Amino acid sequence: MGKAIALRAAQDGAKIAVIGKTAHPHPKLEGTVYTAVEEIQSAGGEAIPIITDIRFEDQVVRAISKTVEEFGGIDILINNASAITLTPTLLTPMKRFDLMFDVNVRGTFMTSQKAIPYLKKAPNPHILMLSPPLNLDARWFQNNLAYTMSKYGMSECVLGLSAELKRDGIAVNALWPRTSIATAAIKNILGGEKMMKQSRKPEIVADAAYFILTQDSKEVTGNFFIDDEVLMQNGICNLQRYSMVPDAKLMRDFFLYGDGENFCEDDES
Repeated sequence: MGKAIALRAAQDGAKIAVIGKTAHPHPKLEGTVYTAVEEIQSAGGEAIPIITDIRFEDQVVRAISKTVEEFGGIDILINNASAITLTPTLLTPMKRFDLMFDVNVRGTFMTSQKAIPYLKKAPNPHILMLSPPLNLDARWFQNNLAYTMSKYGMSECVLGLSAELKRDGIAVNALWPRTSIATAAIKNILGGEKMMKQSRKPEIVADAAYFILTQDSKEVTGNFFIDDEVLMQNGICNLQRYSMVPDAKLMRDFFLYGDGENFCEDDES
């Protein structure tokens, strides 16, 4: 999803620092930081690769500094990195617990913290977390407590930072997909090819993110956006093009229930 957001921004000529651990091809992960940079450049943007493990403060500081040195500042921070282990408490090794909290919670907090001084200087600064709306219904905790707590930790950063940074004009929002998204996590961990066919393409998240990030940061903050609702609010009602398989029964994502509201006024084919 992070790469899809970057590719959408690249269409406007965005300058993007691609931060990640994948320097070499992985048998279960498509591409590397370097191939992502090549795709962004081909899409019309500028990009630099920065190999970074966001669990480590010195690496995050270095990545932020290199971004500022290369591009002159930071306008937008996307907190997309996330670790996932869907296991009940007794089957969750503490090593996996620590990984989820190091990446999802600490990583989100730390990258935001290090970017804030530069975002304060930007004309329209945004922080966007790929995290769900906060919902304390026990059903979301009972089967995978550690993962839920870690994702909600990201969302709590939205809640707190949006209020803390409002006077600085820095927008802090969350974006979450209505349905499962066809990513490596879906293919390799959650449901394989069957669930991939019941998913939407990452481009739906990217298009929703674009609408959020191009709004006035002083006017839109502290929101927990759902991808299809953002699109419908902007008049994009025909969402079939985002389905991996046309007319497939889509798999609802975690932390959401209900069908959502239809905000459409125009139908874009």
